[in-house]
Amino acid sequence: MPRLSGRARMSLIDARHIDFAHGGQRVLQGVSLSLEPGEIVTIVGPNGSGKSTLLQVLIGALKPQKGTVTRQSGLRIGYVPQKLHIDPTLPMTVTRFLNLPKAVGKAEAEAALRTAGVAGVGHRQMSQLSGGQFQRVLLARAILGKPQVLMLDEATQGLDQPGSASFYRQIDAVRRDLGCAVLMVSHELHVVMSASDRVICLNGHICCEGTPEVVSAAPAYRELFGTGTGGALALYRHDHDHGHDHDHAHGHDHPHHHEAAE
Repeated sequence: MPRLSGRARMSLIDARHIDFAHGGQRVLQGVSLSLEPGEIVTIVGPNGSGKSTLLQVLIGALKPQKGTVTRQSGLRIGYVPQKLHIDPTLPMTVTRFLNLPKAVGKAEAEAALRTAGVAGVGHRQMSQLSGGQFQRVLLARAILGKPQVLMLDEATQGLDQPGSASFYRQIDAVRRDLGCAVLMVSHELHVVMSASDRVICLNGHICCEGTPEVVSAAPAYRELFGTGTGGALALYRHDHDHGHDHDHAHGHDHPHHHEAAE
């Protein structure tokens, strides 16, 4: 479907026909996507499908060999990495961590921790945090700059399923509080498929794209992942009061459920 000229200007990020190769191996081919204000978009795909590479291209850390990435002027991006190792013998409180690389006010740090769902941990050592608390502190650091786009790269690695579901519910709360868009990379289909407005299935190229219901029923998705995630769509649903105008033949109809995964 032809893109409306006004829509491209409204997109926070607009990527067109991205090709990227590393070490002579093509990682991304002809990838096009856009991110609109307020939506939660998740990129899923098997290992080696180019998910993290695509995120780095969208951020601007990697330059594609072909294609263009257009970001809204002055776009503020918050980033939660896949992994962050802090030497457990290094004394560092959460507050000190949030003040790196530049100092932030005490009230600002406390507000970020509260928004991330870990209010009151500022005095604790980073090494004493649980896995879920650690990830929420990383989230707090990412939202200190009040981002318009929050990007997360496999941000729940090491968390169990309830911990992952809780973290993704927090992401939805952050989106509501900040009004930001969220772009996530994940392999946790049982959680993330149901926490998204739109899902992009990537395997070097975009195999399919749409609402979780549309993508989970797509032949390309089932070929990659099978049919074992059908119950995942009941795991969690979020309500939202914003609309999206996508180039897809589907709407957004999200009931609100909090149920156990099947």
